[in-house]
Amino acid sequence: MSAVRTDLQIDRPMVSDGAALWRIARDSKVLDLNSSYSYLLWCRDFAATSVVARDADGDPVGFVTGYARPDRPRTLVVWQVAVDAGHQGRGLAGALLDALARRVAAEQGLTTLETTITPDNTASQRLFTSFARRHGASVEREVLFEADLFPSDPAGPAGPADPHDPEVLYRIGPLTGLSG
Repeated sequence: MSAVRTDLQIDRPMVSDGAALWRIARDSKVLDLNSSYSYLLWCRDFAATSVVARDADGDPVGFVTGYARPDRPRTLVVWQVAVDAGHQGRGLAGALLDALARRVAAEQGLTTLETTITPDNTASQRLFTSFARRHGASVEREVLFEADLFPSDPAGPAGPADPHDPEVLYRIGPLTGLSG
């Protein structure tokens, strides 16, 4: 993994970051794109469990959104991870994930991280299994949502839509080594 550039600042997202996060997610071409409104709400309501990377001008260039599970408040669910194309390949996604996990561990007693990944998303699989290794945690995998649970759009703009892949739950924990 290449070193993360030192001119990037990692901190909590602000509502004013919502549009940039939406654009980064859209431009990734791999994430399910939520409405622009949802990114504004996420930056307002879930800033404590999310993180953004800013360039030297203060503009967002990457983010991780997450939330504490209501029934398991020491479990952080990572919703989306995205890095602007110009900042990829430098370890920024891993640095964002580590920074968020450290902060949530200190503030909320995080012990477990969960995320879902489709079977074809090898980049995310590598990101989260590497995160688990760095923190001495095991990874449990199970299908959380089968493909047939997702709605289909039979007449999308490009013709019939591909069905949604199943979402595999990655449960990572117990987490150690989150200080510093």
